[in-house]
Amino acid sequence: MFELLWPVTQYAIATSITPGPNNIMVTVSGANFGYWRTFPHILGIDVGFMVMVIAIGFGMDAAFEALPYLHLVLKVVGSAYMLWLAYKIATSGPIEIGERNGQPFTFLQAAAFQWVNPKAWFMALSAIPAFTSLDGDIYREVFFIAAVFGVFNFPCVSVWTLFGVGLGRILKSPKSLRLFNWGMAALLALSILPMIL
Repeated sequence: MFELLWPVTQYAIATSITPGPNNIMVTVSGANFGYWRTFPHILGIDVGFMVMVIAIGFGMDAAFEALPYLHLVLKVVGSAYMLWLAYKIATSGPIEIGERNGQPFTFLQAAAFQWVNPKAWFMALSAIPAFTSLDGDIYREVFFIAAVFGVFNFPCVSVWTLFGVGLGRILKSPKSLRLFNWGMAALLALSILPMIL
């Protein structure tokens, strides 16, 4: 199984560091709230995705085969939820010092978001068949894949958060931060196009 360490690591880094809904959202959160207030969001992504990989590895794909409409339901719900999130990002204002309005995602919100995130589904559904074998121990292989993603997903998502923190320091005026939020909201909305198409 350790012969898979390098290919799974490469795949985990390549898919975790590239733009997607999670990375867009933590960039916005980093710009608006800073790294430490975004930390539960980062941790929720990491743990939530590991749980998703394990669940898919242990039978979610069988559920899709038995109930094909379940995939469509998740696609519609996921698209609607992501459009709502894009709206919330676009209409959020800058957080002034001492203000309490506006909150970053909690750990549980970020973990649950993985189930409506099309990129997370793609990553998990493609990793399981790619890195498991018919004659291997499926449980050990799935846990191994989830663990590798857990190790490498966290720093990749942190990079995007820190990028947002840096942008937040540059975007000092409320107008510039509002324009940034609008741009990131548009990117988040556009990220559902592959799921719709």
